[in-house]
Order: sequence, then structure tokens, then C-alpha cells
Amino acid sequence: MHIVLVNRWPRFDADPDRWDNELTRYEEFLDHDRHRISYVVDALGAEGVLVDPGRIAHYVRVEDVNEFDQLRSAVEEVVEKAGPVDRLIALSEFTLEIAARVRVELGIPGPTPEEVAVYRDKVRMKEVLAEAGIRVPRFAGCADVEQSVAFAAATGYPVIVKPVDGAASIGVHRVDDEATLRELLPTLDLSRYEIEEFVTGVVHHVDGFADARCEVPFQVASVYVGDCLSFGSGSPLGSVVLQESELRGRIEEFSRECIAALGLRDTPFHLELFVTGSGELVFLEVGGRVGGSEVPHLLNKLFGVNLYEACLRTLSGERVELPPKQGDPSGGWLVLPKPDGLPLRVTRATPMKPTVPSVWRELVPRPGQILEPGGSYDALHSGRFILLHEDQRQVTRDIHRIIETFEFEAEQP
Repeated sequence: MHIVLVNRWPRFDADPDRWDNELTRYEEFLDHDRHRISYVVDALGAEGVLVDPGRIAHYVRVEDVNEFDQLRSAVEEVVEKAGPVDRLIALSEFTLEIAARVRVELGIPGPTPEEVAVYRDKVRMKEVLAEAGIRVPRFAGCADVEQSVAFAAATGYPVIVKPVDGAASIGVHRVDDEATLRELLPTLDLSRYEIEEFVTGVVHHVDGFADARCEVPFQVASVYVGDCLSFGSGSPLGSVVLQESELRGRIEEFSRECIAALGLRDTPFHLELFVTGSGELVFLEVGGRVGGSEVPHLLNKLFGVNLYEACLRTLSGERVELPPKQGDPSGGWLVLPKPDGLPLRVTRATPMKPTVPSVWRELVPRPGQILEPGGSYDALHSGRFILLHEDQRQVTRDIHRIIETFEFEAEQP
């Protein structure tokens, strides 16, 4: 089998403080002796392929793997130099749809754009689930300004306007009145946006793996501390793994229903949902990829399951049996975002391990380090923490303790 893997993530094996992407060990999870493995990377992705060049069938570096023409040309070069491609694998959410289009263009087996749409297109995924009788927010694609304004008037303010194919809350807007909506909409490419009901509730997420039968052999439910939209405005974001409860059981069953209705198979997933004040579960969105931030690292530590490994081995044709969860541990993570006014030189950032024993790993910038603009949850922030404890309530308390006591100072470089 000839496999092409598209990578846009660096690894930091030379820096003991950075664990970003350490679980994406392509050299270990893809059998470079049994298969021919080629790579397409960008500048950062080149730092994440730590494979002996002699074991690589072909290697192409482009400026942007998320640009369709560049990725297609790169894969065409791979075909010319190393032969027909049997699998085109992309793990980043931003690359999934583009990779699907390249498959169709070049006749490569694998998920098509229509199949990918159920976990990339936020309108399509809610259409499928609504047809299956699963509660979703009221929604509509943004056809034009007047249609969107009419939807908001019928639904009631506030409303959410967001890209149909976005991630990490990039480009998401909460709109509280018609005047603001009319001002916002003309600034957007409406063909890429949807508008939906604002649902009041606590956002939870479920991270797991869907097998070839669209069943879920492994999943972990968690509750957010803060929310992804507020993180983009400078607020802390974290989550806590739920322990056994009636609510967790209902969330897990809801997740199974969503995965089955969407037809997700042989893929990790990250599903988000609301739990309203009345206890109703309302679907928010789902990604056919491994959850971001510290999610994969926490789950691997708690349950011995590396979702990247499960994904790569499955897509390369191996039979993967995920181990059953042992015990009922909890844990959590927290990201304290960078301050405004970047770039900044850090003058003080207090490690929390000495005062919060549940902290397993922390990434706190050292004095003198420069915080740069850009990056998502896995960048160098004011502070990043992964916590472990047998009690969910203690994890929650410790996350709030870090938020309240963490000290950080920086200056213009």
C-alpha cells in the first residue's frame, strides 16, 4: 500500500517542556517497511516528520498544505515519483475537506467531500441530525442579508453567526441585535457562513473513536470550564473529565446516537453539546478528528488510548482493538491565553506544580521568552496545565485555583 500523509504540525522532541503533537508518532504508527509512505508538509509540518529519509517513498514540501492547488500538485508529484496512491491521510481539521477534494480529483480511495461534509459542514451535520430526530439549534445557511435578518427575527436574539467549516471558534460572532447583524453580514463571505439559535446551557464535549460499524468502542465525556468563544477574547479555557453519573450516561448515549446518525466510521471524533438548565441535551457540532488542546494527552494518560495511533493504524489497514476503560479517574486541563499587545517578553510566570499537587504537566513560559501572535490552543501561552486526580470535584477546584492565583507579567520586547 502506498500512503501519503499530509502534516502541518511540528514536534518539539528537543524541548523537554513542550509536549505538543508528541502523540503523532508517524515513524511508529505507520509501518514504513510494510507500506510505502510519502509525506506532504509545510514549514511547520516538516518539523513533525521525524522519520529516517531512507524509509520515505517521496517527500514534498509546499508553502501551505491547506491550499487546494498546492496539495493537489504535491500529490501529483508523489504519484509521478513514487507511484499510485492508495491512501491520502490528513489529520488536521483544516485539511480534511481539501484532502477529500484531492482524492476525487486524482481518483484516490477514501472519504469524499460529501462524506466529509457531515463532520466539516456545520449546516450539513445539523441537517442530518435533525432528520434523525436529534435536537439541534435552529439554524440556516446565510443565503443573503435579508434572509439572515429574517431568521434572527423569527428565532430571537442573540444569535450565533459562524463559518460552516470553521474550527477553534475562529470567525464566530455572537450578535445581540438587528443593527449589529446588519453591520456584520456585509463584511462576511456569506456562502461560508451559517446563523443559528443561541442556546443557553453548559457546553460539554465527548472525545472518542467510531469504528467501521459507526459504533463507539471508546469515548470520554467532559465539561468545559469557560468556553471556546470567550477564549478568543482572552478568557481561560479548560475542561474536566466527567466521572460516572446519570448525566454522563445520557451524554454517552447521545453521542452514540449522533455518531450513528452521521455515519462516522473509522475515525476519531470530537463532539460538543449543550446541557441546558432543564437537563436537555442539544447538539452543537462534531469534528471527525482528535480533540484539540490537551485532550489527547489527558486521555492517553488516564486511559492508555492514543487516538492518533488508533486513527493511523486503522487507516493503514490494521485491525485496532481499543482497550476498555479501567476505573473511573478524572482529570482536566487549562489554558491561560496570551495577553493583548503581542509580541511581549515574559518577565514573570509562576509555575503551579508546587502549590497544586494535581498538576501533572505544565508549560509556563520562562522569563525572557517572547510570546508571539498566532497559534491556537497548543501554542506557547501564558500558561498551560494538565491535571490528574481521582475526584472530578477536586480537579474543578484546582483549575479555578490556578485561574485565581496564577501570576504573569510581561513587557514590550
